[in-house]
Amino acid sequence: MKNKICIIGLGYVGLPLAHAFSEKFEVVGLDINQSRIDELNSGFDRTLELTSEQVKESIKNGMLFTNNLDDAKDCNIYIVTVPTPIDDFNAPDLTPIIKSTESVGKILKKDDIVIYESTVYPGVTEEVCVPILEEQSGMKFNRDFFCGYSPERINPGDKEHTVTKILKITSGSTPEIAIKVNNLYKSIITAGTHLAPTIKVAEAAKVIENTQRDVNIALINELAQIFDLLDINTKDVIEAAGTKWNFIKLFPGLVGGHCIGVDPYYLTYKAKSLGYMPNLILGARQINNSMSKLIADKTIKAMVKEDKKLKNANILVMGATFKEDCPDMRNSKVLDIIKELEEFECYVEVYDYWIDKSDVQTKDLHFVTELPLDKQKYDAIVVAVGHENFKAITTEQYKSMSQGIPIVIDVKGIVKKPTWRL
Repeated sequence: MKNKICIIGLGYVGLPLAHAFSEKFEVVGLDINQSRIDELNSGFDRTLELTSEQVKESIKNGMLFTNNLDDAKDCNIYIVTVPTPIDDFNAPDLTPIIKSTESVGKILKKDDIVIYESTVYPGVTEEVCVPILEEQSGMKFNRDFFCGYSPERINPGDKEHTVTKILKITSGSTPEIAIKVNNLYKSIITAGTHLAPTIKVAEAAKVIENTQRDVNIALINELAQIFDLLDINTKDVIEAAGTKWNFIKLFPGLVGGHCIGVDPYYLTYKAKSLGYMPNLILGARQINNSMSKLIADKTIKAMVKEDKKLKNANILVMGATFKEDCPDMRNSKVLDIIKELEEFECYVEVYDYWIDKSDVQTKDLHFVTELPLDKQKYDAIVVAVGHENFKAITTEQYKSMSQGIPIVIDVKGIVKKPTWRL
C-alpha cells in the first residue's frame, strides 16, 4: 500500500517536513490554527522556513493544508510535530501532544503508524501517548497499530542545514516497524539516518542534545562573568583557548528559543520523578536564565555612572528574537531584559526588522520601524541580537542616536567600541 502521510502541526518543524515529504508522497498538513491554514493556502509562511515558491510547490504537489480532522482519515502514517513547552514552574506541558494524540486516536485504523517528532523525556511516547491512542481507537498497540519516534533537528533560520540535510534519528515500536520508519525518512533525508534500538533511546538522544549545549553555554556564561570582574575580554580568551584542537569554542550569550532553554527541563523532570536530583543541569539552567538580569543590571549601572536619570529614560533594545536572522520569538530572553529595564520605569523601544508585528508576543512591545539616526534620543542602547544588518552600524551612528554620553551594551560581540560587552 502506498503511504499517505499526515503531518500534525505546521510550525517551524512540521511545515518543512511536510514540504519534503510532498515531493514523494501524498501529504495532508493538519493544524488547529485556521489563520495558519489560510496563510499557507495563500502561499505564505510567516516562519520564513519556506519561501512562497516552496509553499506553492507543495500545493502543486497535492499538499492539502487543513484544520479538519476528517481530511486525514485515509492517511496511514501520522507524524506529530507539535510544540512541547514548559509551564510557569518549568515542568513539561504535554497538553499539545496529548490533544494531538487524542485527535489521531479518533481516526486511527488497522496497521497505521504514529510517529512523534516532538521533544519529550524518555518514555512519553509509550507511557503517555500509546495509552491515549489505545483508548481513543479501541485498538491494541503493536498488534493493531504501531508507533515510531524520530526527533526533529530543525534549526530555525538556518538555510544551510535544512530538514533533508540533517541526519535523522529514527526508531519504531517493533523491529519491523523500526525498519519501515527508517526507510520512510531515508527516502527524503539526503544526509542519512541513524536507526536507534528503541523509542526510549531515540527520545533520550534528542533531549540530551540540547541539554549538553545548555550546560556548555552555561560554563561560558559563568566564565564571562568571572572575566568581567578581572577586566579581561572573554572573546579574546576564547579565541586563544580555541587554538587547542579539542576546546569547544562557544561564546557567552542569552539562551532562549524553543529547544535549548526548554528541553533540559524535560530531562530534569523525569530524573527528579525517579528520585535523582540533576544538580549540574539545573545549575546550568539557573546561570543561563540569569543572563537577562545581568545585562539589564549592567545597563542600569552604566547609566547611573554617567549620572543619567532612570525614571522615564529612553532605552533602545536592538533585536528581540531568540537568535540572529530569524523571526522566531519563542522564549526569547531579550523580552526578560526589557522587563527588567521597565521595572526601573525606563521607557524601552525595540528595533527588529525580522519580527512580524502581528505576533502575539509583540503586543506589549514599543517598536520603532527605523533607527532614529542623528536624533540623539536614547540614554542607552542594548544590542541584544546579532542580526547581520546590525553588524554594519558604526560607532558614529550609535553616538548620533544617543542622548549625552553614549552607552552601548553589546550582548553579541558585534559592536566596535561598546560601553560594556558580555
